[in-house]
Amino acid sequence: MAHKTLTYERDGRIARITFDRPDRLNAITEDTPAEIEAAVGEANADDRVHVIVLAGNGPAFCSGYDLKDYAESKTPLLQEEMPWDPMRDYAMMKGYTEKFMAIWRSYKPVICKVHGYAFAGGSDIALTSDIIVMAEDAKIGYPPARAWGCPTTAMWVYRIGAERAKRMLLTGDLIDGREAKAIGLVTDAVPADRLDARVDEIAARMAGVPKNQLMMQKLMINQALTNMGLETTQMIATLFDGITRHSAEGMAFKHRAEDVGFKQAVKERDSGANLDEVWDVRTGKVQYD
Repeated sequence: MAHKTLTYERDGRIARITFDRPDRLNAITEDTPAEIEAAVGEANADDRVHVIVLAGNGPAFCSGYDLKDYAESKTPLLQEEMPWDPMRDYAMMKGYTEKFMAIWRSYKPVICKVHGYAFAGGSDIALTSDIIVMAEDAKIGYPPARAWGCPTTAMWVYRIGAERAKRMLLTGDLIDGREAKAIGLVTDAVPADRLDARVDEIAARMAGVPKNQLMMQKLMINQALTNMGLETTQMIATLFDGITRHSAEGMAFKHRAEDVGFKQAVKERDSGANLDEVWDVRTGKVQYD
């Protein structure tokens, strides 16, 4: 099957799904969610495959949604003119989330290999995997928690507990692979030059287990999190994601991106400055300069 944003190949008992937009740091496009779902489906349908490795080509795993064009232009895709229809927004974003969750629902276990960055939507994808291995110098986090985003797969609390999830999402901070391993967010963190070997080691170990055993263990563990309310949490998170883009602060961020570009708006958002002093959230006008 041909894909625009990723590649799929089988290596013995291991299927490899690799994001392949290196010039854009594998940023998520409108095609990416459906292609993830299709590639995971292909691996699950192949009786020869026991385990899936998810990775990124180029300098990063995935830098999140490719928002530069959306943030800098007056597109209706992610930011609607008022009055805003939250249910239309929810239907769109829930559709993306459900396709990302194909990784979570996969009967074959998925190992995610993170190098460079797993930012924002990229962290959403990584955290739906069963096992994550990071390069020690790689960075992961959800900076849009500061403005213009809420993680729709909502996996943070289920992976590291409420207090550590709050530490990440109330700051929007990025952490490196060493810290991610220390807090239990990822299974392992290794020097970048050992990342491929470590992932292949774990994949080979799993590939020797019968598929039915792998499937039963994964289903049993995932069901525990489902029973804890994962689907309800995702519904709330996806609704809140739309709200963050249409709040006064979200609208001010969007106007700033239109005026000075997405990168500069993100730099200001993530600087730690009081956003009430950076952007006039009452009117959506910029008072930074």
